[in-house]
Amino acid sequence: MAYFDKVKVKDKLYGLVFGAGKVSQVFDDSHYKMMVQFKNGHEVPYTEDGIPGWGNFKKQTIFFKDDIDLTDVDFAPVNKILSPKKIIKLREKKKLEVRLPSGIWTNCTKCVKGYVEDMLESENYHLFRKASKKDK
Repeated sequence: MAYFDKVKVKDKLYGLVFGAGKVSQVFDDSHYKMMVQFKNGHEVPYTEDGIPGWGNFKKQTIFFKDDIDLTDVDFAPVNKILSPKKIIKLREKKKLEVRLPSGIWTNCTKCVKGYVEDMLESENYHLFRKASKKDK
């Protein structure tokens, strides 16, 4: 039995990438089980195991809102704004973290390359930080 076997339209979910969302459609005869509409306007299809239909994710990234425990997730604000040059250097050394739209920090290697490029072009330097030593 998969995690989302009994999902219904309007169920409240929480995605690790985009944050809070609701099920907008449920599919019966498709590779994807549901379509989720997030508060920021993104709409993403997910399998019955909670794997999104985009990016390079191979594990569940969405959960029923009441099932997820975010106490161990890092939502801390950035301590120091990095320069574009420093951001590029850290990315090359695989020591760069990026803040996802949900507010969670993650290693840049897990992000779609275009997301990082868009944030740099938009001068959103506050969405980057050096990876902490505990993450290694």
